[in-house]
Amino acid sequence: MRKIYLIRHAMPDIPLGERWCIGGQTDIPLGKLGKLQAALLPFAPELDGVETVFCSPLIRARETALPLRPDPITVEGLEEQRMGAWDGLPFTEIMRRFPKLYAAREQNPTLLPEGAEPDEAMRERMHAALINCLRQSSGDIAVVSHKSAIASITGQRSKLGYTSVSTLGADGDKLIAKETGKLCKPKLNDTVCLALLKTAGADKNLIAHCEAVAALADELCAALTEKGIALDADLIHHAALLHDLARTEKDHAALGTVWLKELAYPEIADIVRQHHDPDTTELNEAAVVYIADKAVRGSERVPVAERFKHSLSKCQTPEAFAAYEKRRRTAEAIRNEINRLCGATILR
Repeated sequence: MRKIYLIRHAMPDIPLGERWCIGGQTDIPLGKLGKLQAALLPFAPELDGVETVFCSPLIRARETALPLRPDPITVEGLEEQRMGAWDGLPFTEIMRRFPKLYAAREQNPTLLPEGAEPDEAMRERMHAALINCLRQSSGDIAVVSHKSAIASITGQRSKLGYTSVSTLGADGDKLIAKETGKLCKPKLNDTVCLALLKTAGADKNLIAHCEAVAALADELCAALTEKGIALDADLIHHAALLHDLARTEKDHAALGTVWLKELAYPEIADIVRQHHDPDTTELNEAAVVYIADKAVRGSERVPVAERFKHSLSKCQTPEAFAAYEKRRRTAEAIRNEINRLCGATILR
C-alpha cells in the first residue's frame, strides 16, 4: 500500500501569538519562523522514502515544500477552504464584525460565513486532488496542504500544527488515515543546526563564530565532566551552535528563544535565553555556553577581559553600563570557577 504524507504548511507571515483566518482566498508567504519550520522537514525520518512532492498553489504551501524538493509539483484542489467574508482577517476583527456567527461557531463549527466554501465541497475536491497526485507518481509521496483541507480527509484537526505530518494509506481511490498530526521535530545534529542558521540569514562569519563557540564549549564540557560535573554534552554543543540563531534580528537572544520554543526545542531555547544573562553562576549547560561565547570574538578565542573591553564602547547609557558590569562579573565568576575546578588556566 502506498503512503501519502500530508504536511500542513509552515507558519505564514502573521504576528506570532495572533490568530488569523487565512483561507484559500488569502495568499500570504511564510514568515521567518515559518521558513525555519520548513527547513526541518528534509530531516524528518518518515519523509526519507518520499519520491515526489506535491503542494497547493498557495505560496505558503509552495515555500514549505521547497526545502524538500527544488521542484515541487503544484496541484489545483489542495488549497485551504475558502472562508468568504472572514478570509484574511484576524480573529479579533472577526469577533468585532461578526459576533453572533463567531459565537455560534464555537458550538457548531459547520456554520460558515457568507461566501465560504461548503465543507463537503472542500472534502470532495481535496480527495480528487490527492488521487490526481497518486496518478501522477509512483511510490510514497508528500503533499503540502492546509489545516482544514487536511482535516477534511483525516477527520481530525486538533493536532494539525504547522509542518505536522499526517499519514494516509492509499488503496486504489480509497484513502485510509493512519496517523494524524505528527510533530516535525528531527533529532538535532550539526547538519540540522547549520540548515537552521542559514535559513535564519547567518552569513559565513556568523556561522564561523557559532562553530568556534561550540568547539570551545565542547572542550569545556569535556574538562568539567572529567572533574565530576554532570553535563549534557549534546545539549551544550547544539545550544552553542544555535545561540546566535536570530543574530541578524533585534533583541536576538529573546527572539531566538521564541523561535526555538516554537520549533519544539525548549531545552535549547532556555540556554539561548541565557546566553547574554545566565540565571546563575552555577556550572550548568547554560553557563558553559555563556562563557564559551564570551571567550570568542568572531571565530577567534580571546581572553574574557579582552572580549568585554571590546564591547564596552557600546554602553551609551548608565543602564547599559550596569548590564555590562553584571555580565562581566558573571563571566569572571564562571571563568574562575572552571579554572579552579580544572586546576589549570583553561580560560584566560
